[in-house]
Amino acid sequence: MSLRTINISLPSDILTTLNESESELQKRIKVSLAIQLYLQLKVTIGKAAQIAEMSRLEFETYLSENKIPISSLGLKEVLEDSQKLK
Repeated sequence: MSLRTINISLPSDILTTLNESESELQKRIKVSLAIQLYLQLKVTIGKAAQIAEMSRLEFETYLSENKIPISSLGLKEVLEDSQKLK
């Protein structure tokens, strides 16, 4: 997987305000972006995990721990899928 660097500008005192290191803030931004893109159905859960620099299992666990749905399937779709399996 090749990577692309994107620069963003933030207030100069953001690290002090958040009491975080630059690497901690970078990680937080990547995870937040991954979650938002996943929730907006812009990327798959696998791609979101890549953006967050986590394994898929780590990302799914993080979502679960933060009460973020891992699947976008509704009850109707789950019931339809279960009928197909019979």
